[in-house]
Amino acid sequence: MGEQRVSLLTNKKKMQKFVKSLLADVEALTYMLDNDWFESGITRIGAEQEMVMVEKSTFKPACIAMEALDKMKEYEWVETELAKFNLETNLTPRELKSTCFSDLEKENSKKLTKIAKVLDTLDTELVLTGILPTLRKYHLDLDNLTPKKRYRALMDAMSQQLIGNAFELRLLGIDELLVKHDSPLLEACNTSFQVHLQVDPKDFAKMYNIAQALAGPTMAIAANSPIVFGKRLWHESRIALFQQSLDTRTTHEHMRERSPRVSFGNGWLKESILEIYKEDISRFRVLISSDVEENSLDMIENNEVPKLRSLQVHNSTVYRWNRPCYGISDNGKPHLRIENRVLPSGPTVVDEVANACFWLGAMIGMANEVDDITKHISFADARDNFGKAAKIGIDSTFTWFKDKKIGAIDLIVKHLIPIARKGLESRKVRKKDIDKYLGIIEARAKKHMNGSRWILRSYTAMMEETTPDEALAALTCSIIQNQKTNKPLHEWKEATIKDLKDYKPTNLKVSEFMTTDLFTVQKEDILELVSEMMKWKEIEYTPVEDVKGKLVGLITSKDLLEHFTKRKGRKKTYTVEDIMITSPITITENESVFEAMRLMRKEEVGCLPVVQNDELIGLITEKDFLRITGRLLQRLED
Repeated sequence: MGEQRVSLLTNKKKMQKFVKSLLADVEALTYMLDNDWFESGITRIGAEQEMVMVEKSTFKPACIAMEALDKMKEYEWVETELAKFNLETNLTPRELKSTCFSDLEKENSKKLTKIAKVLDTLDTELVLTGILPTLRKYHLDLDNLTPKKRYRALMDAMSQQLIGNAFELRLLGIDELLVKHDSPLLEACNTSFQVHLQVDPKDFAKMYNIAQALAGPTMAIAANSPIVFGKRLWHESRIALFQQSLDTRTTHEHMRERSPRVSFGNGWLKESILEIYKEDISRFRVLISSDVEENSLDMIENNEVPKLRSLQVHNSTVYRWNRPCYGISDNGKPHLRIENRVLPSGPTVVDEVANACFWLGAMIGMANEVDDITKHISFADARDNFGKAAKIGIDSTFTWFKDKKIGAIDLIVKHLIPIARKGLESRKVRKKDIDKYLGIIEARAKKHMNGSRWILRSYTAMMEETTPDEALAALTCSIIQNQKTNKPLHEWKEATIKDLKDYKPTNLKVSEFMTTDLFTVQKEDILELVSEMMKWKEIEYTPVEDVKGKLVGLITSKDLLEHFTKRKGRKKTYTVEDIMITSPITITENESVFEAMRLMRKEEVGCLPVVQNDELIGLITEKDFLRITGRLLQRLED
């Protein structure tokens, strides 16, 4: 779950002291590897479950982590995450054999049930999802950062490294998202099911490379995060969102390369885990330091196993999708793990365990069949496959062994599932478990249905009949209800508006309700153009903006009709400036919908431009209120 006892580096001496400790940890790790200190001959698996908490009445984030944890003090396995609307649990490490996967499912379900009972007393539900559909940009204000030293230190350190003036998201899918944010808390959108695989030090490079090659296909079948802030983007938007939320770079006129702290990597591993640690120390400045004193070299000299706290702290600020991990087993021996951060949370516990079973089986099976995967596929192709899977998920076409082009479904069903099955059989995993979990992966592939496709199909259909906010609430409600059944995703029916039994839009903010796809004009435009535009697009209000997007006026259909009625037959050319309202009543995006309604009634206007620092960012009209009122009346009738 990460070292919590850390602090921001506030002066040069503190930074230099930490770097010395970091280099000492690398030297200590080298010694332990060279002198065979590590546990070997045993393969353990583990997992971390991240989740989101939502309010029962709105299905929007419930920022109650500290209150919830206060009620769960006896549960040592549940912890905080970056945002107040997240929690994380640690699942027990177990050997990869026998009933390990069904045991993992039972343990995870049991722990989630215990958490759910506590959350129920707080009028809150838990959700397993890669990115919560109802999450909005305003939920990522730093006020919702979990009040722990580590998280504040990380946010401040990342902000200090920022070269530009803001963190930016730029994603293009069915829709497009172009937005700035003032902090790296955008990272909190991501919720994962992180799977760990313990490997022998001598096999680490081989196994890590296999993990890299399998990242694309694994993500394709498990993708579950296509919606960010109501926009339909990549099938696994977590990938781009995580990288961009922590990306301190900006554009330049030159071509100098700078690596993001979130990355797939830059090449195959050749010999040892040390290559990764050394590269990350070389590429990325130290951000935070450990408050715990430990001289790892002195401990080595005394024949004691160090925790390598400094190395672990720095490793926790560099986010590889397959992350190297150092740990100490219960027997006191150090061990190495590969942490798979590709897999999203959800959509059910059984789906998550199926994803883990598939990846772990394919890892072992591929290692049994292929001595060196780098001789069969190039790193460029492995990274390209990863990018394709993030963007288009199960519809991807990959470049596989011997430069063969193959669709994700064929690769998974015809090649990787059989390899995974053999790998699990070689570890004497119970046949019933193998059949169950790999059967879920196969059924998902054959039905061409992963979490992302289910979400996109459901949301797109609901958007035809209701507002985005209600559709997102219905989608989240349906996810929660399906999760409670623990039926695998491929058996779910599409979500519909009827899944949402009780919808109360009273807490809506203007930003969740306004229209952002605007048709605008400028002061010098002729009125004939404005008239035709409003007729073509069936709109009654047209904002007037300058070339910089600043709101300078408003044209109404009523004003246009009055103008043309009075000046019928005149040959003079009239422009927008001649009749526009020069000081329209406006509202900001953080106001409530109730305040928007009150303002429209008070000022007797049918439209409110939404502005931010005088820039036009949206529009609310009386038609928008009629649409939502109609839905509420229909719900009452139903």
